[in-house]
Amino acid sequence: MVPHSPSLSIRPAHPPDTPVLFELVQALADYEELSHQVVGNAESLHNHLFCDRPYVEALVAEVDEQIVGFALFFYNYSTFLTKPGIYLEDLFVLPEYRRQGIGQAFLQALAQLAVDRNLGRLEWSVLDWNEPAIRFYKTMGATVLPDWRTCRVTGDALRTLAQHSL
Repeated sequence: MVPHSPSLSIRPAHPPDTPVLFELVQALADYEELSHQVVGNAESLHNHLFCDRPYVEALVAEVDEQIVGFALFFYNYSTFLTKPGIYLEDLFVLPEYRRQGIGQAFLQALAQLAVDRNLGRLEWSVLDWNEPAIRFYKTMGATVLPDWRTCRVTGDALRTLAQHSL
């Protein structure tokens, strides 16, 4: 999709990539010290990526034909723009392959997808303690929104919320 150097390519994930993708998800969770939150599995990931109406899409980075990173994303929607956009759920590159332009190649590939699909935006979240990532994203032209906080309801709280009537 976006060859960045003779040995680097960014391409859409294919079904046989799923086990490696899930290993990278686990490596991301380790990096973020959130391994205890990984309760899914490669089979579910595969089903969500490659079903008739996929919930998510993924790009992979290959260096010398080895997958060394991934970007997992899905559509969101801006009511103000009245256009869909891309929400980047996760971008991860193995530590030994960082600082080689792979993160930049991922963001450029996602931006190109957004342009090609006539989407209104590309956005993602970053942990507030991840200063290296924040600095990198700013150099790529991203604005870190100071006034927005992510809200999330999962697990038992989600089930409880679903059962409440107004």
